[in-house]
Amino acid sequence: MRVPRIFHPESITLHTPFQLSDDAAGHVGRVLRMTEGQELTLFCGDGLEYRCTIQNADKKKVLVQANESIEKNIESPLSIHLGQVISRGDRMDFTLQKSVELGVTTITPLFSERCGVKLTGDRLEKKHQQWQKMVISACEQCGRTTIPEVRSPQQLNDWLAEDTKELKLNLHPRASDSIKTIPTPEHGVRLVIGPEGGLSSDEISQAAAHQFQDILIGPRVLRTETAAMTVITALQVQFGDLG
Repeated sequence: MRVPRIFHPESITLHTPFQLSDDAAGHVGRVLRMTEGQELTLFCGDGLEYRCTIQNADKKKVLVQANESIEKNIESPLSIHLGQVISRGDRMDFTLQKSVELGVTTITPLFSERCGVKLTGDRLEKKHQQWQKMVISACEQCGRTTIPEVRSPQQLNDWLAEDTKELKLNLHPRASDSIKTIPTPEHGVRLVIGPEGGLSSDEISQAAAHQFQDILIGPRVLRTETAAMTVITALQVQFGDLG
């Protein structure tokens, strides 16, 4: 059996038994049905992996001990902050999962004029928490030991106006520049991806006013979730660690 790889939300101390979180314990005890003496790998977001042995396990609680820590840095040298206008159904979930696998550092869900998703109050907070859990799950799968942050959702114009040294990019079907012609980002990239209907003309003007550079990724019109994955991949090939 492959050794499970699981996120632990607190710091880990070697040779000191501790309880897994409720979510992790449920997965280990009820789903995987692991027992005393079996091994698993934990990570807590500090850049390390911990080789652990189960000391005691039932369906509700799992006691483990970390025996060894291993430095595992597979983070891309290119920092990417994705500003993704919230899409419907499982499209947003897909975008979050795949962007994490491709090495995105930060994700900010955005509301725009043509955003088809209406979320406020408790529903929005619950969805935000779900998105962060999806990012953690993607890290468990792809081997990352640093957890990308899903920032609180905000209005597009507020996000565009934030002060940053990142290279600002906006996907535009009539742009003259491509990934191959933009300068090497010295302080990372801030990438905005619009909704299914695209950004409005006013929003495109706002992006330009805040020094977002229009880029073209190819001759075909891409769905919002395809656009995010395509641009991130191209950036990682050109400036990061893919290819």
